[in-house]
Amino acid sequence: MNTDTKGEREISDLLASTAVPTVETMEQLHRRLEESAEQAKILDVAYTTIDTPVGTLLLAATENGLLRVAYECEDLDKVVDTLSTKISQRILKSPKRLDAAAFEIDEYFGRTRKRFDLPLDFSLSSGFRQMVQKHLPQIAYGMTESYKQVATIVGNPKAVRAVGTACATNPLPIVVPCHRVLRTDGTLGGYVGGLAAKTELLNMEAAA
Repeated sequence: MNTDTKGEREISDLLASTAVPTVETMEQLHRRLEESAEQAKILDVAYTTIDTPVGTLLLAATENGLLRVAYECEDLDKVVDTLSTKISQRILKSPKRLDAAAFEIDEYFGRTRKRFDLPLDFSLSSGFRQMVQKHLPQIAYGMTESYKQVATIVGNPKAVRAVGTACATNPLPIVVPCHRVLRTDGTLGGYVGGLAAKTELLNMEAAA
């Protein structure tokens, strides 16, 4: 019996096991769907949510790497819908693919990790924005750069406003640390997760 047929039979058996599916049965069904989708290589985007000191975060990944980190204030349902539209409709809540990302983020907030070692998928960005975002992990833990400094480093000193836009649209906050970019006068500037979250991240890193 091939894998797809076996998976379909197991799902059918679970559905037939009770007239009104229980929460436990639905959880088993979801796990089986996750496993079947992974085995059949038809799960393009997996996502999950985790609790952190800066609130609930949504993590999403393709087979190429971590694709999205989203704050609750971004409307997580909307984020999933956007991923479905921009990346693939074959998207499913599947925590297993995000285990490594969740673990490293937990270590980061536990102050035992200062650099992430995760494969990243930058396909939600392109051009200058992607160039800026790929530079951000080079800003060391506990350090900051100004928007102007980043613009100069990536080769376009006059593109300060564009650097701000690249940070504001960063699809991988925390892991790609746009919170380490400040205005030239040292004030915070904007942040996708809100200024309270940016302040908390910077204070945590400064105290390490």
